[in-house]
Amino acid sequence: MANANAITPKSPIPDDVDPLETAEWLESLDYVLQSKGPERVQQLLAALEETALRNGVELPFTATTPYVNTIPRDRQPPYPGNRELERRIKSFVRWNAMATRANRDPAAPGGHISTFASSATLYEVALNHFIRGRGDDGYSGDQVYFQGHAAPGMYSRAFLEGRLSEETSKLPSRAKRGRRALVLSPPLADA
Repeated sequence: MANANAITPKSPIPDDVDPLETAEWLESLDYVLQSKGPERVQQLLAALEETALRNGVELPFTATTPYVNTIPRDRQPPYPGNRELERRIKSFVRWNAMATRANRDPAAPGGHISTFASSATLYEVALNHFIRGRGDDGYSGDQVYFQGHAAPGMYSRAFLEGRLSEETSKLPSRAKRGRRALVLSPPLADA
């Protein structure tokens, strides 16, 4: 007979119907992790998931998951670039992208810049450290297709890098606060 005075362990599951059983499972998991390592824990969890699915248990699904860095801090390599310089470049690119006529379209306010702004850091890190431009042969290098609404950011970067000029694009530019900006989309009908 169980001790009536035993303390019920606190469960991480809200409204847990059996906190003692949960505590035992978690204790077992901790034991396996400490004695056999994370690979064994992964194997066991995969086997549990497979068995549950085979027996008709619907597992919870979420399209988004909390970010978990799988590389321990002490094993992370140093950042390969200059974060402050790259942040400033990203700010110039984003500012230039915001100055485009595409972002003044009353039919779709902010759609283009919000798409670019939400992914600007990803694009910048990729462009600075992973994606390689055309090689000497004119063909080698990475070929990347960007989501269309992110185009103002891509054009802005190309303009700031000098790969897209006002003359070759036949698009007007405007200056504001001493910075160059490129108007990337055709003029609005009423403009």
